[in-house]
Parts: sequence; structure tokens; C-alpha cells
Amino acid sequence: MPPRVDAGHPVAAPARVHRFTRAERWVHRTTAALMGVCVVTAACLYIPAFAELVGRRELVVRIHEVAGVLLPVPVLMGLASRAFRADLGHLNRWGPHDRIWLRAALRRDHRRKSRPAAKFNAGQKTYAAWIAGATLVMLGTGLLMWFTHLTPLKWRTSATFVHDWLALTIGVVLAGHIGMALGDPESRRGLRTGLVSREWADREHPLWRP
Repeated sequence: MPPRVDAGHPVAAPARVHRFTRAERWVHRTTAALMGVCVVTAACLYIPAFAELVGRRELVVRIHEVAGVLLPVPVLMGLASRAFRADLGHLNRWGPHDRIWLRAALRRDHRRKSRPAAKFNAGQKTYAAWIAGATLVMLGTGLLMWFTHLTPLKWRTSATFVHDWLALTIGVVLAGHIGMALGDPESRRGLRTGLVSREWADREHPLWRP
């Protein structure tokens, strides 16, 4: 990146570090797109105002089913990437600093030293684990609802109950996730370009050594 010029004097551009590879960014974008389709189509199926506006319920159901079945595919394809597998290891590895981060978050303590984090902080790890588990439950219950002739009525009724209420919970959690992302432009830049500023990395993820 060329240096900027300020009043005739060159000023060094802020140092940037590599955070995500192209494969990792593709997995995130594709998963987000499929999740978005699932959420929008679910809203069209369960909220009367949206259902009346869109119509064509059978088509919306089919789009919802296909998007739901495809949801795990980007992650499975991402396993071919060494960097993606390494990030899954980071997300699944918890240390003493993560407990410190969570305690600080519960106390709403925003001081830098009170929230130590490696490449991913404890909040991101918690969200990743929760959304992965929720996606698998939604896939399983959705398949039970889809192939109605293969399961007893009691199973389908239970699956519908879990699917509907978990969908509502996912919508709330996703809204919080998007809200957090909107409040952190540098984090969004990392997912968009793969690069983040060294200053941001040192401030938000001081234990990360890229």
C-alpha cells in the first residue's frame, strides 16, 4: 500500500496484518447468504403480513428446504482449506484468558486489559459453537418435517415445536451478531478483504500472533 502524502510529506499507511484467507471469507459469505435465505423464507412462512405480501407459499417452502439442506455445505467444503481447519481449532480451543474475557463481558467491563483474546475472543467462540449446534438441530428437525412419511406423528410434532422455537432464537441471536458487526468496521474489513490494521489486532486480540 503506497504511503499517503500530508502537506507535502509522506505519511506511512497504517500497517495491516492478514486475518482471513479467500477460502475462509468464501465460507463465511456463503454460509451467511444461505442463513439469510432461511431466515427470510421462514419469516414469509410464519408471519402473516409477509406471507400475504409474497404469496406462492409452496415455492417459498421449497426454497427454504433447499437452503436449509445446503447450509452445512460451505463449512464442509471449507475443510479442504488448511487455514480454515486451523481457525476451527482456534474456535474450539479455550484457555484461561477466555474465562477472564467472559467475566469481563458479564460485568460490562470494556477496558482493554480486562478482555484478553487470541485470534477469536470468547464471545466469538461461544457464538460459533452455539450457531453450529443450532444449525445441526434445525437440519435434523427440518428433515423430520420434510419426510413426513418416514417418521411417527409424535416425532414430527416434536420436531415442529423445536424447529419453530429454535428458529425464533436463531433470529434473535443473528440480530445481535449483525449488530456487533455493524459496530466494528475493522472486523468487517477483515471479513471483506482479509486484512485488518495492526493497531486493531493489538487492541482487540492482544494474544494473537499473526
